[in-house]
Amino acid sequence: MAVNLPPHYHDAEARYKKAQNPEDKLAALKEMWVLLPKHKASEKVQADLKTKISELTDQIEHAKTAPKKAAPGTFKFPRQGAGQVVLVGPPNAGKSLLLTKLTKATPTVAAYPFTTREPVPGMMDHEDVRVQLIDLPPVTADAYENFVTDLTRAADAALLFLDLADDDGPAATLAVVDRLKLARRELVPPGSPPPDDPAVYALPTLLVANKADDEAADIRLEIAREALGGRFPLHVVSAERGDGLPELRKAIYDVLGVMRVYTKQPGKPADMTNPFTPPIGSTVADLAGKVHKDLEDAVKSARVWGMGVHDGQTVGRDHVLHDKDVVELHT
Repeated sequence: MAVNLPPHYHDAEARYKKAQNPEDKLAALKEMWVLLPKHKASEKVQADLKTKISELTDQIEHAKTAPKKAAPGTFKFPRQGAGQVVLVGPPNAGKSLLLTKLTKATPTVAAYPFTTREPVPGMMDHEDVRVQLIDLPPVTADAYENFVTDLTRAADAALLFLDLADDDGPAATLAVVDRLKLARRELVPPGSPPPDDPAVYALPTLLVANKADDEAADIRLEIAREALGGRFPLHVVSAERGDGLPELRKAIYDVLGVMRVYTKQPGKPADMTNPFTPPIGSTVADLAGKVHKDLEDAVKSARVWGMGVHDGQTVGRDHVLHDKDVVELHT
């Protein structure tokens, strides 16, 4: 399906390419966003524009607020596995300990706040897929590392932490939500519609109520339910004892909104050890693009084993795939 960009879009794109400063580039990008037709064929263009608008907005705001000689920290974590999930929360909420229990990462874990000063990545196993988790430094109303804005832009979802061993836990968690909102990072329930402002990034979020082993955790949890008003799906865990961690693993995978699709070559058995993980609702052509960028346009049909088809049935490039389908691509 063609995007069919209108002439005025190309005019704005030309102004963007000729612009000499970030402000002019941003103005042209925002005009392109308004003029861009919003449908499935333009999804990749939409995503690219949103990223550019967000990056330029951050760059302009950082230039206004940062000391002239200060060099911003740079941390980049290319997405790996089925998706990338960031761990955000107030100090001493147990993010780093949970990371050690879900992955093989070895961050510094201590019983005092602000132990984590830099982001720490780890890979979480869930059945036959892996999810990348990134533990971010604590966030408060007054403490916020600028690189958190960049890292949350690249993330697919977030785990927001609530400390059940702290009477001020709900207030501290809400402060995290409010501080991220100032950086145009909206923590939202999974399935929420995308924000109208392309400079704002919405992160599907799970609320992780940690330290369920504390003797007063049940009382604090009821208070937290009232304070947070069911804003996010809630998972009560104890990183220390391991309570609720198997269920949390599945929830982290599910919040990504992806499915497992296995591929095979003609006359050979399927590779059932390393599935591709396209978004739920992806087509044969979408899968081909994940296998190799040149395949998306080249694929003509596929044989599919799985849900909604006879084993080995030949389908077209627009056939919608399902979780655990096995696909043999044909060009």
